Amino acid sequence: MMTPRERFLETYLFGKPDKVPFRPGGPRESTRAAWHTQGLPKDKNYMQAIYEILDFEPPKSHKPHASLGVSFRMIPTFEEKVLEHKDGHYIVRDWMGAITEISDQYDYTYIRSAKDFVTRKWHRFPVQTREEWEEMKKRYDPRDPKRHPDDLKERCKILQDRDYVCSFGFNGPFWQIREWVGMENLCIMMAEDPEFVQDMAQFWTNFVSETMAPIIENLAVDSVTINEDMAYKAHSMISPKMVRQFLMSAYKRWVSELKDSGCPIVYMDSDGYVGELIPLWIESGINASGPNEVAAENDLVEFRRLYGKKMAYNGGIDKRAIAKGGKVIEDEIERVVPPLLKDGGYIPGCDHGVPHDISWPNFIEYSRLLARMTGWI
Repeated sequence: MMTPRERFLETYLFGKPDKVPFRPGGPRESTRAAWHTQGLPKDKNYMQAIYEILDFEPPKSHKPHASLGVSFRMIPTFEEKVLEHKDGHYIVRDWMGAITEISDQYDYTYIRSAKDFVTRKWHRFPVQTREEWEEMKKRYDPRDPKRHPDDLKERCKILQDRDYVCSFGFNGPFWQIREWVGMENLCIMMAEDPEFVQDMAQFWTNFVSETMAPIIENLAVDSVTINEDMAYKAHSMISPKMVRQFLMSAYKRWVSELKDSGCPIVYMDSDGYVGELIPLWIESGINASGPNEVAAENDLVEFRRLYGKKMAYNGGIDKRAIAKGGKVIEDEIERVVPPLLKDGGYIPGCDHGVPHDISWPNFIEYSRLLARMTGWI
């Protein structure tokens, strides 16, 4: 039987895994709350319950565990502060320095982490002038002593002999600059002040390379994720030409450094329709992507036909079909999973976070179908 690490690598690298990793998808807070009214015990993790219901053991690791503990976030962060509370909304300065509005149905910590599907409104971003940019840069010192743990080399030694997947991730330049200046501002700047965008992109490229250097000098990790939400429904947020102009040099540099270190998988995480971006990612050396939301018009069967084994995928099963259950979800899984599993390079699952309209009984049935397809039951 393969270890979890061997199974992951064999799957994503188009090898011959004994089974395909079982990853049906993760619920948000509102989904878990609904499931607790539909049969999921309140004291039980949803995956623990799924393993018990489907009657198979989760994959286990038998080697000592260690985490890398390296931070790519700003140091220090901004102090979170509620600036105003009225008319059912909080206006908050968040940890990234943006002025953000959120419904008081939630507390402001929902801005910090994606606990649920929460709509926010941005009033101001922290970088609007060159002077603010110079101040922001001070928060991204790759040599800040808080960025890497003192015992990083010892952790890497433990991780050399692992049977589980070791990975890390960071924001891509589009995602990161958007957090500094805002989406609309960034798109305008790409057209009207491209030199400023190039400056920020180059700074971020260097920062990421220097921050990950102490890791990859001591360890070949299994995968690295670039977080780069850069597409809407049916289209990319920016043109392929702009991707080439502002982003690809970062991707190529990072991929080169990672592949030279022995890391075999560089995974691009982007919501929205990615069909026009995949060729650029492949050209950059990126070889896996997700979550491939069907509602955004992603079709993994078509992507596989177009790009063959140059790109591996995860996700790709329509959450709307899972919510309907029965024959609808059976047909959806049959549409997507067998054609991709035949070639390899695919870990099937829900095409993004599991929403609350997917009931616990339907999630169980969907998970059962997935477990059968991937060889677990």
